Amino acid sequence: MKKIIVFCLGAVLILGFAVYGFSANKATNNKTQATTAATPKKDVAQSEPKASNTSIDLKTVPGNKILVAYFSRTGDNYAVGNISKGNTHIVADAIAKDLGAKTFEIKTVKQYPANYRETTQVAQQERSSNARPEMATKVDNMQDYDVIFLGYPIWWSDMPMVIYNFMESYDFKGKTIIPFCTSAGDVLTGKESNIPKYAKGATVLQGLGIEGKRAQANPAGIEPEIKAWLGKLGFSVQ
Repeated sequence: MKKIIVFCLGAVLILGFAVYGFSANKATNNKTQATTAATPKKDVAQSEPKASNTSIDLKTVPGNKILVAYFSRTGDNYAVGNISKGNTHIVADAIAKDLGAKTFEIKTVKQYPANYRETTQVAQQERSSNARPEMATKVDNMQDYDVIFLGYPIWWSDMPMVIYNFMESYDFKGKTIIPFCTSAGDVLTGKESNIPKYAKGATVLQGLGIEGKRAQANPAGIEPEIKAWLGKLGFSVQ
């Protein structure tokens, strides 16, 4: 009789842990989906770049052959409140300054809502429908650039859909793309390996993820991190 009772109690405990684990995972997933930028733990492998594997000698690429293209959003943002300069914009400016490169802001014809929560809903709809938001800006001389840094915030664990439109709109044959992004953590989207599927002919190097809150609160504080990343990639940093 005692063995039966012990067995039943054990089964109840196991079942209880199983139900708790499922509920906890579900709650975590729901919380992640409720924000535009997920908050994963810092992934050192994603944050620290690997050595350059491009055939281009990055040390010899002049600044006028490098373009820092980025999409960034102002207004009400996650964890930083109402901002007049986007998190990704801040990182883009730092990269351009270090390399003497030009910047290009990717803008959409239809602006996103100033309200953060409304923007997350629009972004989710665009992702679900695999949309290609129309761009309001265009790089007229893309053929002049050998290296393109491509920056964006992480929306729903992915690149904003306008970034896909940007990649599909130009000839990237023989060019090198280096992604960078801002989010709720110091991580990349994890989908950077898919970039050549959209930016046809491009070589993609290891990117950098920076927490948007850190970039916004202390722009000067992220500069050493950016310089170190560029140096590991093989650039001659100013």
